[in-house]
Amino acid sequence: MKKKFNPRIKARFRKNRQVLTKNIDNFFGWVKGAKLIELKKCNPQEDPVRPELDNKFRTGFGRKIYGVEYQGEIHAVMCFAYTNKVPKNVEELEKLSTDAFLQTAMRDQTGGQIAIAYTVWSKKKGGGKLIVKEVFKKIKKSNHLNRLVTLSPLTEMATNFHERNGAKLIQINETTQNFEYKVM
Repeated sequence: MKKKFNPRIKARFRKNRQVLTKNIDNFFGWVKGAKLIELKKCNPQEDPVRPELDNKFRTGFGRKIYGVEYQGEIHAVMCFAYTNKVPKNVEELEKLSTDAFLQTAMRDQTGGQIAIAYTVWSKKKGGGKLIVKEVFKKIKKSNHLNRLVTLSPLTEMATNFHERNGAKLIQINETTQNFEYKVM
């Protein structure tokens, strides 16, 4: 009886492993075909971090919205401001991004040297991590950006997300915290 039982258990493990691998491939299959695009607007009500910021703010001087698109659908969104200093709150973010934009308006239209990610959200599993990777690639390719810093809320979820994705905490402010992703 022992000899018949072991091969059956082994066969069951093999079958379950194949099913699990196939399901994981299907689950994250969308990630391979996704691409990063610049958006003209997003739905601020979907933003779990800063839903109070409207599209006018998100696309104002020195600010952009990026999304991860797959088959015509947006699966993750990240909003940026380009500055020359690290902001401590949203008000300072607005001033610094506008200032950086105006400083370069007469020069080469590149904006600030620091990309500040101030909100990110995902509509599909794996989207948050994917958009961080795609934006990171874009920043590495740019010739004027030398830092990727966040303006994150003081939450455990934000801390865990950024630390899992390789960021280092650089400062804790009154209502926010800043993490930096190593670009160079």
